[in-house]
Amino acid sequence: MNKDFILTRVRQAPAAMAVSGLLTTSAAFGADSLAWDKTFSQSDKVNHEKVSFNNRLGINLVGDLYIPKSIDRSKESRAIIVGHPFGGVKEQTSGLYAQQMAERGFIALAFDASYNGESGGQPRSIASPEAFVEDFSAAVDFLGTRAFVDRNRIGVIGICGSGGFSISAAGLDPRIKAVATVSMYDMGRDRRQGLGDTMTEKDRTKALEAVAEQRWIEFEGGQKKYVIGTPETITENSPTVAREFYNYYRTKRGHHPRSTTAMTRTSDGALMNFFPFAQIQTISPRPILFIAGEKANSRYFSEDAYKLAAEPKELLIVPGAGHVDLYDGLKFIPFDKLTSFFTKHLK
Repeated sequence: MNKDFILTRVRQAPAAMAVSGLLTTSAAFGADSLAWDKTFSQSDKVNHEKVSFNNRLGINLVGDLYIPKSIDRSKESRAIIVGHPFGGVKEQTSGLYAQQMAERGFIALAFDASYNGESGGQPRSIASPEAFVEDFSAAVDFLGTRAFVDRNRIGVIGICGSGGFSISAAGLDPRIKAVATVSMYDMGRDRRQGLGDTMTEKDRTKALEAVAEQRWIEFEGGQKKYVIGTPETITENSPTVAREFYNYYRTKRGHHPRSTTAMTRTSDGALMNFFPFAQIQTISPRPILFIAGEKANSRYFSEDAYKLAAEPKELLIVPGAGHVDLYDGLKFIPFDKLTSFFTKHLK
């Protein structure tokens, strides 16, 4: 197994209990909807509103709606939905993207995935591919029923794990008129084959046996285990990929108390059964834009998805950028390209 797979090491109670303490307070941090609790500065060109809506599964989703101050609310405008990285929250990367796109004239919504952040769903910190895909369609439901949004001009940006979930959603929901992914992770392939496809059949069998055993433990009232997506400490011997994620999620740069990057260990079975590109060709003739960093360990996910997708499609490799550089690196993130892409395809 590749040493980079350290990013999905299991952390067991009692250490995991500290993590779960953060995960159960889904609404506590958002009591004041007017408080600015993001990891990026607030724009003076954009109005911010806290919103909520239910998905098809009855889970209440909480989002941040970013609306250009210059917009005429008596008219219907284009809108973009932004999904956060796997294990992240809307106050981080997806919120930054939403605000930036609002500065460029789009109504933009960043939301927390089901079972995570401020959104509902019990138990907490569940990774459910079905729910995560459904969340995007629920966001379309919400935006498309706002009087100031043109329901025929709604696009999606999916970042990291949300890249795969948004592609799957677009394959099922024709109301999504254009899709862009950034630093996309195929979480199904990652769990089935490991980062860089380094897992063997023996590794996979052991992983599924561990999930099955953990189900026994939890059903009988035992302690939960969590897969921690980002190491809590690093050393000089830590792999580059571990340092990259640590420098975002574990420092002032990107840390947020609701983003522990933890998911329950028993979620891995559902993730292994997730194939986000199974219907990718059905998105055509709606366009897809894949954006990945030149140096990103995840680059191959975007390149392989691009090969599978039907026209119209684009692949943009950002020179010098790693995976996490495209989370908040304004010198790397091609907002001009995203603007021109959605301007063209959300006419």
